[in-house]
Amino acid sequence: MIENKPKVTLITGADKGIGFETAMALAKAGQQVWLGSRSQNRAKQAVDKIRQAGYHAEGLVLDVTKQSEIDRAEQLISEKIGYLDILINNAGIALDNHEAAATLPIDVMQKEFDVNFFGTVRMIQAFIPLLTNAKSAKIINISSNMGSLGLASDKNSRFYQVSSLGYQASKAAVNVATITFAKELEDTGITVNSVNPGWTATSFGGRDLNQPVPQGMQSVDEGAAQIIKLATDADNQLNGAFTENVGYLPW
Repeated sequence: MIENKPKVTLITGADKGIGFETAMALAKAGQQVWLGSRSQNRAKQAVDKIRQAGYHAEGLVLDVTKQSEIDRAEQLISEKIGYLDILINNAGIALDNHEAAATLPIDVMQKEFDVNFFGTVRMIQAFIPLLTNAKSAKIINISSNMGSLGLASDKNSRFYQVSSLGYQASKAAVNVATITFAKELEDTGITVNSVNPGWTATSFGGRDLNQPVPQGMQSVDEGAAQIIKLATDADNQLNGAFTENVGYLPW
């Protein structure tokens, strides 16, 4: 176990949006933050912004669909630090654009699953040894209210009419991964939780970044708030839960 060392956090998809907002906030809180991005240039730009603000950050080229890049990231953090306190699986894509399930191409859904679900599982499997080396570690999986089966099947829910089969199913699968790993890792000191950021004013959320924030959309700091809350929670008692800013969500 690692005593009296800075908290070390790895965030995938951290070069913009909620991932970057989370990285900046955790760096301000004194954590040593590693930002994963598919682009070396975007990773550098994000790291430079955090460093210019006076905080610590490191960048990684990290595509969660590529096991070789995941293994390289794990090896680098292992050699430089030897442990990881917090893994935030933030990288995600949404490609189906509310198309009817009857005509949605299989390859579109496969791409969503490869990033959203398999990418999350690849990261967890690769980093369990480093997380185990920390005193009290956390895995935070970024899910979505669109992955809630309870909401999707509730006729009184606004999600009842939503049809985004690939994205919804991939995020529901992320929630199953959260439950499964939370149970398997319960005796290791590692907690595992899902977070719904909500509809947020990012390019991922569908916002034109050159236009004002649309009514009903959260700001980026609101979208990142629950992630930051969990990542900075010293007690680290919550395990196997699906939460958002205002409380718990049904699986």
